Amino acid sequence: MAGELLIDARGLQTYYGQSHILRGIDFQVARGETIGLMGRNGMGKSTLLKTLMGLVKPRGGSVQVMGRDMTGRAPYEIAQLGIAYVPEGRGIFGNLSVVENLQMAARPGTRGQRDWTYERVLETFPRLAERLGHGGQQLSGGEQQMLTIGRALMTNPDVLILDEATEGLAPLIAREIWRICGLIRDSGISTVIVDKNWKHVTQLTDRNVILVKGEVVFAGTSGQLRSDPQVLAQHLGV
Repeated sequence: MAGELLIDARGLQTYYGQSHILRGIDFQVARGETIGLMGRNGMGKSTLLKTLMGLVKPRGGSVQVMGRDMTGRAPYEIAQLGIAYVPEGRGIFGNLSVVENLQMAARPGTRGQRDWTYERVLETFPRLAERLGHGGQQLSGGEQQMLTIGRALMTNPDVLILDEATEGLAPLIAREIWRICGLIRDSGISTVIVDKNWKHVTQLTDRNVILVKGEVVFAGTSGQLRSDPQVLAQHLGV
């Protein structure tokens, strides 16, 4: 892993009540890299993302964002440092139109960049351009996912975190989401992708991390993961 670290989490210990979920996890994201975060359900992937975003406060360890200690800080403070989060469940505003969902998020990035304009987002998501006046609740699941990703891009982030990128989506829509993830990667935004389809994930990612019961059991390149059938079978069930 080379380059400037945008996220540097060390020794994370995260609990839900008495349940010990993350057990000493280290997780780093460098500028311009794409990372796959994998593991079966309930292994701590979403908890790790929520800990990085300040939605869950760790009991131990640290989270540095852009070189600043943001451990336990509010989610909006972390977002202001250039981290965009597309949560599982999407979290769009159902009572706002597609236009309103996008425009409310528009702002320059941390370095003043305005690479992702309203026009570029609609060009990237032509399906949304056809539904500008629709309310969020009127969209299909796939369209809602596109809107959530588009809204995140309107913040011109340095890091985009996608939790369950294609969960529950029809194959054609999922293929479109993967195409868009490739465009985002090629635009230079660092990306963290959680998804069960390891074959699609590793086509996009530079590195991959597999969690089992809140611990890292694999960290390596996409080539290393694809060439290790024992790891795939043991931890991803394939």
